[in-house]
Amino acid sequence: MIEAAPTAQSPRSTAALIRHRIEAGGERLWRMEDFRELPFQAVAQALSRLAKSGVIERLSKGVYYRARPTALGRSRPNPASLQKLVSPRQKVYPAGLAAANLLGFTTQSGPQLELATSGLSLPRKLVGNEAVIHTRRPEAWAGLTEIEAALLDFLRRGGQLTELPPEETTRKVLVLLAEPGRFERLLKVARTEPPRVRAMLGAIGEELGMAPRGLRQLRATLNPISRFAFGALHVLPNARIWQAKESFP
Repeated sequence: MIEAAPTAQSPRSTAALIRHRIEAGGERLWRMEDFRELPFQAVAQALSRLAKSGVIERLSKGVYYRARPTALGRSRPNPASLQKLVSPRQKVYPAGLAAANLLGFTTQSGPQLELATSGLSLPRKLVGNEAVIHTRRPEAWAGLTEIEAALLDFLRRGGQLTELPPEETTRKVLVLLAEPGRFERLLKVARTEPPRVRAMLGAIGEELGMAPRGLRQLRATLNPISRFAFGALHVLPNARIWQAKESFP
């Protein structure tokens, strides 16, 4: 006797549909709302079973993550995905290798997820116990794009995570900051940055021919007798004028 196919409303067909959709969707977050057209109880049971079988990972109530395998283990949610799960007033940004990778300075991705946030912490259930979290990023960063926040993180580290030679790293930074409006947006938040970042932004802005008034205001925030390590950006033509140390890094 041939078994009748399950109806569209049956738990079996609902579970099969959910599994198919998740497996076809690749790496991403899933929430109950993504299946709102299906019976709530059947969706909850199907997601719970998929989590127990390792197809997805339960991050928090009603939130699941479909990982992808990497050379360093299973992937973790990226900052853009996590931003949807935290308070709108708490921003999440890429940091470290994640920031350098996003900007194209390295092809590496670290063994641990590295993030920055404007808050005091991030839920470990969302980012994993091994994640490196940099807290208290300035509230002024809220108006920046992901690329711009990554650029500030890269400058804070003196470009030390680049795989490129200093000259190529510097050229790439100049190209990224030459995008219309980008340097001006970073200039607006510069006062919240460490002095070294302000000095590097000044040298970059001068090389790009940015408005002298803004650069004068930026220079006025620096102690004239201080010297700053520019790291990979020590080859900027105006580095010495902007108080770069003679030695590298």
